[in-house]
Amino acid sequence: MGSGWHEWPLVLFTVLGQCVAGGLIVTGLGWMATSGDRRTQASIVRSQFLLWIVMGIGFIASMIHLGSPLRAFNSLNRVGASALSNEIAAGSLFFAVGGFWWLVTWLGKMPAALGRLWLVVSMVLGVLFVWAMTRVYQIDTVPTWHNGYTTASFFLTMLIGGPLLGALLLRLAGMRYNASRFAAVSVAALVASCAVVMLQSVQLGEIHSSVQQAIALVPDYGMLQVWRLVLVALGLGCWICPLVMHKQPQVISLLAGIVLVMAGEVIGRGLFYGLHMTVGVAVAG
Repeated sequence: MGSGWHEWPLVLFTVLGQCVAGGLIVTGLGWMATSGDRRTQASIVRSQFLLWIVMGIGFIASMIHLGSPLRAFNSLNRVGASALSNEIAAGSLFFAVGGFWWLVTWLGKMPAALGRLWLVVSMVLGVLFVWAMTRVYQIDTVPTWHNGYTTASFFLTMLIGGPLLGALLLRLAGMRYNASRFAAVSVAALVASCAVVMLQSVQLGEIHSSVQQAIALVPDYGMLQVWRLVLVALGLGCWICPLVMHKQPQVISLLAGIVLVMAGEVIGRGLFYGLHMTVGVAVAG
């Protein structure tokens, strides 16, 4: 019982990976939108280095969970048959393809047409990586995870944290752009997250064993979810308030926002892992 922080390597890996996938999409769209401005494109590419640093931290965390890098390689033995193998393969492919695009582009060796295609492929691989993550937890013997709320939550983290991370990197690159559409995506994702929390809370009350309800696995579930949503809302506020006043958000404001959003999503993901409950001792109804 508890907040699920004992699974902190997986918490970091999933949250950081999802934010990076979303961040690459936003910065990638910014890069493609400035195709006639090589200087701005170069600045965006330099700022994207942070994406791969964050993704690297996520993979280090996943290796800590597995115990050793060798186990990570061994887990690739069942690609196509194992959801875990598929997740690691999808993440590695995303990291390799996207990272190679970044390196070659940063060196100035990437042809323009090929660069756009390669970037789009990298963005699609990021989405597939998040999808592969969701499949790892669709285990029919764990009724608290085996549902659409798991898939929704993982993608909503990408849609909340990704645009904000992308906005920070584009601001670091000195690019001026209309961020209202990206901000609207994050706000819509936050509203959807609130709905998921409410609907899942009802479902958790219906999953139980002879001695325990699923909701009792995390005694402070409700309060922690409130804190999570408040932190995420405050983080998005650091981005949205300047936009409402028709101002470009400052780097420090965006940085504070991404820290708050990631803190909130880490709490939410910890709750997710804290709700692990096998079907041998639990039934739904």
